[in-house]
Amino acid sequence: MRNPKKLKAKNKVGLIFFPAFDWEISPTHPERKERLLYTRDQVFEEGLLDIEGILEFNPEIASAKEISRANICVPDVDSVASEPHKISAGGAIKAADLVLEGKVDKAFALVRPPGHHAHRVVHGARGFCNINNEAIMVESIRNKYPNKKIAFVDTDAHHADGTQEIFYHDPNVLHISLHQDGRTLFPGSGFVNELGGPTAYAKTLNIPLPPGCSDQGLLYVINEFVLPVLNDFQPDLIINAAGQDNHYSDPLTNMNISAKGYAKMNDLLDPDLAVLQGGYSIESALPYINVGLILAMAGLDYSSVEEPDYDPEILKEDQSLIKEIKETVAELKKIWKNRENKNLEEIYGDYSTFYSRDKSIFYDTAGINEKQSEKVRVCNQCQGYLIIDSKAGKSSFSSNQVMAVSIPKLVCDQCYQEAREKFDNLKNEYESVYLQDLKADEYLRN
Repeated sequence: MRNPKKLKAKNKVGLIFFPAFDWEISPTHPERKERLLYTRDQVFEEGLLDIEGILEFNPEIASAKEISRANICVPDVDSVASEPHKISAGGAIKAADLVLEGKVDKAFALVRPPGHHAHRVVHGARGFCNINNEAIMVESIRNKYPNKKIAFVDTDAHHADGTQEIFYHDPNVLHISLHQDGRTLFPGSGFVNELGGPTAYAKTLNIPLPPGCSDQGLLYVINEFVLPVLNDFQPDLIINAAGQDNHYSDPLTNMNISAKGYAKMNDLLDPDLAVLQGGYSIESALPYINVGLILAMAGLDYSSVEEPDYDPEILKEDQSLIKEIKETVAELKKIWKNRENKNLEEIYGDYSTFYSRDKSIFYDTAGINEKQSEKVRVCNQCQGYLIIDSKAGKSSFSSNQVMAVSIPKLVCDQCYQEAREKFDNLKNEYESVYLQDLKADEYLRN
């Protein structure tokens, strides 16, 4: 890189580092305390913080209320989230505040632990995630700016199932996930037919990519599908959930993306915010990917970013994979183009007042199985509210049942009254009932 002191960023970028050097799942686990050590060193070695316009900020600690806007923690926030989890979420909130307050043009939260596998109801750790830092960030934004339309583009190799489920019925959040095909990787979801609920049809879009996909396939999807969809949706904010385990050296996945490919992707997306998620090639990938992302967000040349073992010949795209990717994109284009003309009863069945669905959620990290029934109030005035019946435990004999009512910020008066009455009624029927009331910013457990 040229002398960083002579460079000036085109976009003012805020970096929020929280490497959590004192927290890990275990010393040999992929999500261990050294995970961001080499990234931190590389950022200093390249002199990125000496470039005019790239600034570092400290994270804050997310409060129980801020966490509860996205996650219903069972039995409570402190039982689910350690202080590092709260700081990781607080780092994401800090990134959003810096952009929304005009202190920077863009911000990148380089934080751990990650969060995108944490669903709305949380009984423990799954996919290395306890609470959903990016969802917590979005609900913090919308607590202050409730009318903002937000688009996620999650580029982690693992499907962003938690974030998807939190916003599955929300018409003001577009959630796009590009990931390794769920038939070959945890969490085994993220297929083209997962399109959001009847109140938010086609606001959830999944692009499952075949194992072996490299830069060519990834950038084809961005150019041919993601960018046109973003242009149609016209979000107020674009968030890159910047998972980095699509890299060719990652030990947990089977993808072939390079650091330069990541940087080019971010450059094309032009996100307002980025939040680190997965990525477990600690020395060979993360330092180079993160340098590339920072340079791309700053509007600076990233063409010299290259891993020591990078070999474009080895990473050439197999044409059979390109054919498969093009077929997936063509199917998704059809869905998006026809989204306004769909007969939703053909997709969701004969729903009238409520739409229901059942889910099985496995907490691979905590060893918990959850059976969940979710009902959304279908309303022509708002997105309705949720009633959740969750039973979870390490065995069927130790299952713990909780009921929850979740009310969105932009709810109509009739649905709001119904939801509060439902909460009061459930309290008389069940021992453990939670209220997540984003309209009143109130979070209760009986």
